Amino acid sequence: MKDDLKNKLTDLQYHVTQENGTEAPFRNEYDSHYEEGIYVDIVSGKPLFSSKDKYDAGCGWPSFTKPIETVEVVEKTDTTHGMKRIEVRSKTADSHLGHVFPDGPGEDGLRYCINSAALRFVPVDRLEEEGFGEYSKLF
Repeated sequence: MKDDLKNKLTDLQYHVTQENGTEAPFRNEYDSHYEEGIYVDIVSGKPLFSSKDKYDAGCGWPSFTKPIETVEVVEKTDTTHGMKRIEVRSKTADSHLGHVFPDGPGEDGLRYCINSAALRFVPVDRLEEEGFGEYSKLF
């Protein structure tokens, strides 16, 4: 499985999702991306976040107020780098996505700070074609 992923993913995507890496802030694919659509797990293809819940947190990574469906996002305590944070992983693929912080603007006050390298964007006009038609109602 890991060899298949090394062939499927870029080095950065593999490092982020499989080795709990972090991409550079402000120099990643989706930080300043605001087209309508959904973001899916780069490994499993499962829906994770909607552009409707994306906002500019000024942190250098894509930030969301909530996941599309909480069942696909798993939160774990992360004590690496001398900090206590909440790591966000995808349930199906167990991909490292990023972290969630209690400083967001949404009704729950959360900020899901996610690595672009863990995501693939599906524009709203391709949702049906790519098998995500049920998410069209979000837009």
